[in-house]
Amino acid sequence: MDVQPEPARTAGGGLDPRAELSEFLRTRRARLKPEDVGLPDFGRRRVPGLRREELAQLAGVSVAYYTRLEQGNGRNVSAEVLDAIARALRLSGAEHAHLMHLAKPKQHKKKSVARSQQVRPALRHLLDSIDSVPAYVVGRRSDVLAWNRMAAALFGDWAELPAQERNWARLVFLRPEYRELFVEWDRKASDIVGYLRMDAGCHPDDPQLSALVGELSVKSEEFRRLWAAHDVKEKSYGVKRLRHPLVGDLTLSFETFRLVDDAEQSLITYHAEPDSPSAEALRLLASWGADALRSGTGASSAPPA
Repeated sequence: MDVQPEPARTAGGGLDPRAELSEFLRTRRARLKPEDVGLPDFGRRRVPGLRREELAQLAGVSVAYYTRLEQGNGRNVSAEVLDAIARALRLSGAEHAHLMHLAKPKQHKKKSVARSQQVRPALRHLLDSIDSVPAYVVGRRSDVLAWNRMAAALFGDWAELPAQERNWARLVFLRPEYRELFVEWDRKASDIVGYLRMDAGCHPDDPQLSALVGELSVKSEEFRRLWAAHDVKEKSYGVKRLRHPLVGDLTLSFETFRLVDDAEQSLITYHAEPDSPSAEALRLLASWGADALRSGTGASSAPPA
């Protein structure tokens, strides 16, 4: 069994930005082959992927300069150089943004990072008014902040959980029922870790995020493996396949709406194709109401903050 290293932390309890930058660049370089970028492949390679000198050549920087950057020293690097390295590494949009956060981190007030997130009352009222579409609000660290009755009936009795446990990472990696709920559990798990990686790049000094990563690294081998891959992902849209204990299989499309007044909160909705078996299954959940909640697969709307 591969043993993944524990996440490096700063004295203040956050993740170490230098170590994060170093590992991110190293893993992105390791996934590229010379033929992927139009370079000849001469001789055996001691490690997978491109050599540092090859990557430096592609980016148009010196080997010494790139080596310093991959060792975590990104303090004086320009945005133009980072753009060139991102192109050489074939980074996605999310990966490019993550590199910028790691190499040129913004200064955040620790108090603002530690402060609990609040959902506006009007947004809670909107959730309660959506009675046929599962919807919830997610914040930093993949915390579930508020939800409607349909989300509760679909995803679980979140109101029965302590506030700290209302977190998608903990739900997916530590609660067996979510392995049964998500047909493609591996994909869901990978998505969650990708979101946490993006969050860590934006808030490396967040001790609560560092503690969450440390806890999951200890309790879940799968989380350790995915975290060590340094893959990142933005919340977006797509399709999820679920296997619900009451209504069976569902295929639902999800949409992510980032809030204009708080970019760290997003409204997530799930819907089914009209007149499909999945749409009928959602109608059944909605019509069962309290019966669905008592079955242990749902909960009432989130309590006041």
